[in-house]
Amino acid sequence: MFPSINKQLQVIRNGVEEIISEDELVDKLKNSKETNTPLKIKQGFDPTAPDIHLGHTVCIRKLRDFQELGHKIILIVGDYTGMIGDPTEKDSTRKRLTHEEVLENAKTYEEQFFKILDREKTEIRYNGDWFAEMGFQEIMDLASKFTVARILERDDFEQRYEQGNPISLHEFFYPLMQGYDSVAIEADVELGATEQKFNLLAGRRIQREFDIEPQVALTMPVIEGIDGQGRMSKSTGNYIGIDEDPEEIFGKVMSIPDNLILKYFTLLTDYSIQELNEIEKKLNTDDFNPMNLKKDLGEYLVEVYHSKQKAKAARNNFDQVFSSNQVPDDIDEINISEDEQDTRLFKLISKYDYTSSNGESKRLFRQGAVKVNGETIEDLQFKLDDNSETIVKIGKKRFVKFIT
Repeated sequence: MFPSINKQLQVIRNGVEEIISEDELVDKLKNSKETNTPLKIKQGFDPTAPDIHLGHTVCIRKLRDFQELGHKIILIVGDYTGMIGDPTEKDSTRKRLTHEEVLENAKTYEEQFFKILDREKTEIRYNGDWFAEMGFQEIMDLASKFTVARILERDDFEQRYEQGNPISLHEFFYPLMQGYDSVAIEADVELGATEQKFNLLAGRRIQREFDIEPQVALTMPVIEGIDGQGRMSKSTGNYIGIDEDPEEIFGKVMSIPDNLILKYFTLLTDYSIQELNEIEKKLNTDDFNPMNLKKDLGEYLVEVYHSKQKAKAARNNFDQVFSSNQVPDDIDEINISEDEQDTRLFKLISKYDYTSSNGESKRLFRQGAVKVNGETIEDLQFKLDDNSETIVKIGKKRFVKFIT
């Protein structure tokens, strides 16, 4: 049923940052093969936002590797941990979500998981299944498994404590709850990004406290966002959502810094080692233009999360609009009401969701990233003319025709 141990290790190691510990993993794989029993591979997701971005897919793709090796994937949807919100790398307490908000987001998560994983071979569990049943005595027992000093070893908590920033007591429960998830399903391996290392190790510790063989902790690299400034994150806007429109995905890929091209190919595609080596050679050639590699990557990702036909169309549309400097055929048209005709343009493009806020609109104006009928506009007082059709280009890839 299972490939050789060496073959499995070769697949598992690829792209992984750290395995704690590899010796334990080898022992688990050997026992799995000898008893013909798949390992339980766990990852948890807190549905604090309604969609999954490419940063999330780094771990999901590794889950698929385990799945294709014959092991059992268990996704923990954190309907209870999601109400706390993972405090990892946060300098303040997260806004708490209601259980209803978390469950609504979870529906979208499940649909998106199966763009990568095999639905028939994946088990989804909600950690509310066990936390909702806990009495106060059981909660106290769980809390006794960890000390405050150990919790404060986390860099984010330590920094907040030293800086005098508030730490709510419920945030201390997050690593305990994530760790208890591993007890509840008796996980053999848990995956997470490098920033999750503390929480993964907490799972090992808590499993020992409950006399369960500790899981192997496997960390994956964090992928930078399209601006190259820190991890991909919805909160900073530097993300590519896998459910975004094909043209949006393609356009965002074209905007990534050149130094991220190889990393994106490595962590987000099924390119072989040989193919990745070829890409690296091209990138190290002085006269090589990386634009075509970005187009290949954009087309690949759109095909994975949409279809081959839409991937070809997104690439053709990009070439038409940006290489030939033309306006797309399917440009949005918005009729401006009389009440809106005196509204400044930077507010209009925010109102109709071409930017996330008035602040982002102002920033784009100041950067010269807004064009009206092909002319760059930096004046924040600019308003549309009456009785006109005005084509506005926002940033590198968004177009709209305002009709007054």
